Amino acid sequence: MKKDDIPHDEVIDRLKSGDLSRRDFNRVLAAAGLAMVATPMVPGRANAAAADQPTYFTWGGWDDPAYHPTYIEKFGEPPNFATYGGSEEGFTKMRAGFIVDVAHPCNVEIPRWVASGLFQPLDTSKLSNWPDIIPQLYQLEGNDHNGSPYFAPMDWGQTSITYRTDLVDWQGKEESWGLLWDERYKGQIGSLGSAGDAWWCAAIYAGIDFKDIARDESLEKVAALLRQQRPLIRMYSDDVTSLEQALASGELVAAMTWNGTPASLKAENIPVAFAQPKEGALTWVCGLMMHAKAPKPEMAHELIDSLLSVERGILMIEEEGYGHSNAKSLAAVSDERLAELGLSRDPNDVLGAGKFMIPQEHDFESKSNEMFEMIKAGF
Repeated sequence: MKKDDIPHDEVIDRLKSGDLSRRDFNRVLAAAGLAMVATPMVPGRANAAAADQPTYFTWGGWDDPAYHPTYIEKFGEPPNFATYGGSEEGFTKMRAGFIVDVAHPCNVEIPRWVASGLFQPLDTSKLSNWPDIIPQLYQLEGNDHNGSPYFAPMDWGQTSITYRTDLVDWQGKEESWGLLWDERYKGQIGSLGSAGDAWWCAAIYAGIDFKDIARDESLEKVAALLRQQRPLIRMYSDDVTSLEQALASGELVAAMTWNGTPASLKAENIPVAFAQPKEGALTWVCGLMMHAKAPKPEMAHELIDSLLSVERGILMIEEEGYGHSNAKSLAAVSDERLAELGLSRDPNDVLGAGKFMIPQEHDFESKSNEMFEMIKAGF
């Protein structure tokens, strides 16, 4: 059989059976005649490359057809993708008029995004997987609208430090955020490039309670820490793949990452660990919201439902190392594998063990993002 003749069903079956990893999926997808779709970042309605599909606005690195096996199986092609480096960037673009169908924020954004009027409640009767979603993950501040949620939780986990176990010496000390401020590793440290992670992690290291993170004195304390760190940083990146490649090559010895990075690197036999800092890791729940002017609301519900499916959840856990909101997905993974990934069937075991993000006012988000961009630029 020629590569162009690979049946679509075989692509899906191989992915589901485990014979085809996410890392190989794009290659086989292309051979089967299914292309990755991208969407330009321009104001106004998204110019979809596939006119019949909804547009999914998500973090850079999540715009991968391999994350959508059940959707592709049902509709024959992936959704359209548009990406942002951080949630504030995405929110700003939507406020400027960029219209999508589904966006991918985290719990800290819910009240502010809802208050903007840019989003509509979900019709859970159109989500076949909703009964299996763990309630504590959607019972969040600002999410309820007369019994209907705005936000469907999907992924949950931690932001911490992925480090090379063969290149980092803790000198007998406990794991700490201080590693990212260690002068011994100047020019070998990486960080996520969004204040949505970096600012909060620096606040944890500074000992700031999240209830006080928006105070002027807290902003100045975190800014001073990040300025102190700036000369040590080799790279800031909104693309986790870039951080993973730099860690794999040894260009970086440590980087602030999400918990999917160590899972990915360990699968490639790279000697890494995911720190559990004595000060606490940053914990979060991210999920899906539907734009108030979604061009394709029915397809938007189909997309959300596919991302909440058991199949998607197992793939997210096994291949990507993140927790998933579908209880049946967690039940399908062995205790040993969950422990290896630092996950649990009860999300609170992970989320409650760290510092859980809490919503803030728009003023804080604007200030912290502006200050962080200035610090990255050397000011």
